[in-house]
Amino acid sequence: MTRPERDLLGRPLHDLRVSVTDRCNFRCRYCMPREVFGPGFAFAPLGELLTFDEITRVVRLATGLGVRKVRLTGGEPLLRKDLEHLVRDLAAVDGVDDLAMTTNGALLAAHAQGLKDAGLHRVTVSLDSVDPAVFTAMADTVVPLEQVLDGIAAAAAVGFEIKLNAVVQRGVNDDGVLDLVAYARDNGHVVRFIEYMDVGNTNGWRLDDVVPAAHLRDLVKARWPLEQVDPDYAGEVARRYRFADGAGEVGFITSVTEPFCGTCSRARLTAVGELFTCLFAGAGKDVKGLLRSGAADAAVREFLDGVWRGRSDRYSELRSEATEGLHRAEMSYLGG
Repeated sequence: MTRPERDLLGRPLHDLRVSVTDRCNFRCRYCMPREVFGPGFAFAPLGELLTFDEITRVVRLATGLGVRKVRLTGGEPLLRKDLEHLVRDLAAVDGVDDLAMTTNGALLAAHAQGLKDAGLHRVTVSLDSVDPAVFTAMADTVVPLEQVLDGIAAAAAVGFEIKLNAVVQRGVNDDGVLDLVAYARDNGHVVRFIEYMDVGNTNGWRLDDVVPAAHLRDLVKARWPLEQVDPDYAGEVARRYRFADGAGEVGFITSVTEPFCGTCSRARLTAVGELFTCLFAGAGKDVKGLLRSGAADAAVREFLDGVWRGRSDRYSELRSEATEGLHRAEMSYLGG
């Protein structure tokens, strides 16, 4: 097995998140607020997106640097036409041990079987509430909650392991946390609560709106006793707990209150071919230009290697008044 490359802080490369589109059919307030991402917003022209062959090439070369886990993201990845073709190509790459996708679930029912047949391993659905009114307000969409729940059910029916991701905001959806856990437990899914983060510069983030994961953990634990679970690998971001009664698992992602920069092992490839080594970075490194210049595999691999080896990002550990004014790429551009 290839030994993972390590950055300036000794962190190995293990995960690669691949955005396949910067477009989305939701306008979640913490990600793509409608007043910014409205009808006149200029999304990337289709010709500027990496092709499936280009994405597959980058993934194949990245496995030689240690990548074992690949996650398809967006925007909303299921808006990318023929996504199942990309899944099939990536599933065939030697070294990709875990191939997953994060989606809002709106189009999942129509694609679940095709994705499964193509070789996708797991599906994560962003679901911030199981209350229809709260869901609609947070997602700012005409898509009803029931359509998303039907998509989750369809994915589970074809054999996918389902994880649910919920971003928790104080005074918005924090009073529905236990209802979301109950839904996950009843249906055999894993739910992970994510602290509201200051990704990008358009979501109006305030520290006062963050509900600490420790509070959420104690809230869940008071209802259902929990036992801590060891991480599956170094750099796993969620702090995981199993229910003492055996009815599944819950996780907490603590980027704000308990940063995990020191073990971060993920890079992000945007839909237009930029490589980012931090969710809070302002700019990435242009991979697409190299790919389309006719560069040989060795040159592309050396470029990827150099970007990772030169990495020293640790924004969440440094978060303070000094970082407030920094430019940060938007969540929808990075793929989360």
